Amino acid sequence: MNLSAPFVRHPIATSLLAAAMLLAGVAAYLELPISPLPKMDFPTIQVSAGLPGASPETMASSVATPLERRFGRIAGLAEMTSASALGATTITLQFDLDRDVTGAARDVQAAINAAAGELPPNLPSLPNYRKVNPADAPILILSLRSKTLPLAQVFDAANSVLAQKFSRIEGVGQVFVGGGQQPAVRVQVDPETLAGRDLGMEDVRVALASATSNQPKGAVSDARRSYVIDADNQLFGAAAYKKLIIAYRGNAAVRLGDVANVFDDVENNRLAAWIDGQRSVLMIIRRQPGANILETIARVKAALPHLTESISPAIDIDVAVDRTQTIRASVHDVEITLLLGVVLVTLVVFLFLRNGRATIIPSVAVPLSLLGTFGVMYMLGYSLDNLSLMALTISTGFVIDDAIVVTENISRLIEDGMSPRDAALEGSRQIGFTIVSITTSLIAVFIPILLMGGVVGRLFREFSVTLAVAIAISALVSLTLTPTMAAQLLRPLSESKQGRFYRWSEAAFEALTRGYDRALRVVLRWAKLMVLLTLATVALTVMLAIRIPKGLFPQQDTGLIAGSSQASQDISSSAMRAQQEALNAIVNKDPDVDHAVSFVGASNGSTGNTGTLFVALKPYAQRKSTPDQVIARLRPQLAKVAGVTLLLQAVQDVRIGGRSSRTQYQYTLEGPKLDDLQLWTPRLMERMRKLPILKDLNTDLQTSGLQLSIIIDRDTAARLGVTAQAIDDTLYDAFGQRQVSTSFTPLNYYRVVLEA
Repeated sequence: MNLSAPFVRHPIATSLLAAAMLLAGVAAYLELPISPLPKMDFPTIQVSAGLPGASPETMASSVATPLERRFGRIAGLAEMTSASALGATTITLQFDLDRDVTGAARDVQAAINAAAGELPPNLPSLPNYRKVNPADAPILILSLRSKTLPLAQVFDAANSVLAQKFSRIEGVGQVFVGGGQQPAVRVQVDPETLAGRDLGMEDVRVALASATSNQPKGAVSDARRSYVIDADNQLFGAAAYKKLIIAYRGNAAVRLGDVANVFDDVENNRLAAWIDGQRSVLMIIRRQPGANILETIARVKAALPHLTESISPAIDIDVAVDRTQTIRASVHDVEITLLLGVVLVTLVVFLFLRNGRATIIPSVAVPLSLLGTFGVMYMLGYSLDNLSLMALTISTGFVIDDAIVVTENISRLIEDGMSPRDAALEGSRQIGFTIVSITTSLIAVFIPILLMGGVVGRLFREFSVTLAVAIAISALVSLTLTPTMAAQLLRPLSESKQGRFYRWSEAAFEALTRGYDRALRVVLRWAKLMVLLTLATVALTVMLAIRIPKGLFPQQDTGLIAGSSQASQDISSSAMRAQQEALNAIVNKDPDVDHAVSFVGASNGSTGNTGTLFVALKPYAQRKSTPDQVIARLRPQLAKVAGVTLLLQAVQDVRIGGRSSRTQYQYTLEGPKLDDLQLWTPRLMERMRKLPILKDLNTDLQTSGLQLSIIIDRDTAARLGVTAQAIDDTLYDAFGQRQVSTSFTPLNYYRVVLEA
């Protein structure tokens, strides 16, 4: 049976079939999305809850624990981690690879609703969730600044308008507005003046909570008209709250302004953000698991001009970090490598065949096989990424083999005297089964990779399928187009002229053959020695395989560095801002740094003595150092800033797990008792610091800060009619930045913050 005979007998139909494959491949290549790596993200959901002023222990026991009990019952949950800090809890839920993130999100929402009755009643709002992996680096960071408007108004525009609309864009998982300048009314009570009026903090809180309301009021109607009832029942701004009457003493009204300093401020004055050393508001955008980075960024940028019309023109928006540049540059480099591979393979074929007509035949098989592979990749939903393009680069050596074998066999028959057409029919018949068997054996090599599970299998599945498809298409081309072209292009040797290059190369090949013959005779003469050398080579290979460094994926140069700063646990918020500014100044001076954005504060599960830094390096062609070299250069300079440590690591595209880390590797200690962890964590850290191969050690256990302990005399409290709940409420009113009242506008809501 000759599979190639119909194609050789119908060259025009075969040419049209090849042209169709060519056009389909070009069209598919233009439509294929670009990404750094194949889709291999775990479905991950982040749940956040806030209770201003609550200690980490309170957040862990009263907020995190009820939620974790509910989340633990969700099907397909692979990993659950939580972090509790002052006033904030963050729980990260990572599901199995096969779990749909949308279905998992519905289960998470149901679990939050079920746990609502077990959460503290004074929780400002129910916990919220986002379909985002907090361990992933942001795909886009925007900075907002204004020369005329205060940061509070800039933050309000970003939080009320831009963040809401960006969140609705397809592929966006989370929009975090850094800098925390949400406008609010701050009420700072003078306890002595308040006590002189025979009032307490709880009296002020109750008065503020009942001073503003936004409840329905109904409507009235008569025989002809209907009227909707409205009232000025909300207060806005510090000026309105100053006049608020909180009590009467001696037939005289006690207004809030008499016992407190009331002013317009921000909701949390312990937060701050910078870009290139200047105060700003940051919009940090992360993608949903599985969303294409470049497509998501393109949608955000396309919507940005329209969205900026919704905010004040006095606000300037700049792109601080953009992942598309490095991703496109990386993919472009692999594409250039692929083209060079095709050119080099063609040159090698010409060098050995020494015939332009014969070289054209197998050389056409390479681009046609690659373009056909693009069409299959498009149908499978794959992307142009580093691994799929690497598979195509490797395949250039495989896809040309079949065509060379067919061409060589047909050429041999022509040299024996057969006509080109008869030689094409007979040669393809003789070699057809060999091509099928070679292709089958090559594809069988990738079956174990296709059957691999977990993140490694998901990561390399696209690589193996792409390579297998390219090999299969090359076999198809070799059995159809190659013999057809051979029948039309090849000529008997007597009809072709042998030039000077042919004669020179023939002499070189004859010399190479003679040299190989002599070397083979020497090897056969010393057969035992050759066996010993073979065994020594195998042993050396095994030894090197054991000693060579191992890892999941090579270290990448993504052009982005992530950093986390940590100061002493008893540092104040103002001192932490000063320390962060000192670190920012050092980083911004590095010649390879393009932009540096950072923020500090107890937000999103972080503690008040920590900060976050993202460093965007200059384009690869404009800098001389890799991210690791930049980190090594900055490390001794950053160490000069006393009282704070900045840990930097190069951002990688492959990130396993849903727990963010300040360093490249994580080691988790688990135990049934917190006391055991507090005992053994410092001991483990002390031993690890003695290892010379480790640098930048850190722990997320924050238990050495200063603490003021209050011991209640319960007998005296009972005699005076003071309950433990009243003591807690008063302390919370005075020192917890307690949000005691809320005013609503069409775009957002604004808090009233009470403190001493």
